[in-house]
Amino acid sequence: MRRWMGMPIAAALALTACVTINVYFPAAEAKEAAKEFVEKVIGDEIKEQQPEAKPDGGGMAMRIDWLSLVGISSAYAQGQPDITIKTPAIQAIQARMAARFDSALRAGFDSGALGFGRDGLVVVRDPAKLALKDRVSAQQAVADDNRDRKAVYKEVAVANGHPEWEAQIRGVFAKQWVDSARSGWWYQDASGGWKQK
Repeated sequence: MRRWMGMPIAAALALTACVTINVYFPAAEAKEAAKEFVEKVIGDEIKEQQPEAKPDGGGMAMRIDWLSLVGISSAYAQGQPDITIKTPAIQAIQARMAARFDSALRAGFDSGALGFGRDGLVVVRDPAKLALKDRVSAQQAVADDNRDRKAVYKEVAVANGHPEWEAQIRGVFAKQWVDSARSGWWYQDASGGWKQK
């Protein structure tokens, strides 16, 4: 009989010791971060948007989480990361990309020579649309920009403590480059075909 009396306590201890924190990929937060980054790189025609006011629940209102008082906290709340793009490394890459976009890439997008690849990179879509004298410099600008793009996708994942998110970050950015593209610019669809926005 004695050995059964200790079981509820042991079971309760085992239950509290086995709390698993599941960290999900924050797609909505990543989309907002990607939009902010991409619009700063593309630059012109940015629509200024006021940040949405978030209700604070009455300012001084206190919420008591009774489970956290006994040592059990919400795994969901702990696993909600906030995607940051405000590290010095990310901002340095963004500044290089913005300068390069204005000086070397925008004309290629406007002419149809360049397009956004489905993988989040820049592609020389139609080199014939570039003047012969500009082709080498355009190829170099695309290579430099793609190197920075790969670096920023990796850096965003690492800066947020989840290097395993790199592919998902790249996917979110790839979609955002297309969403932010100006009318007349080219992009690849999911099957690799070219479409004009």
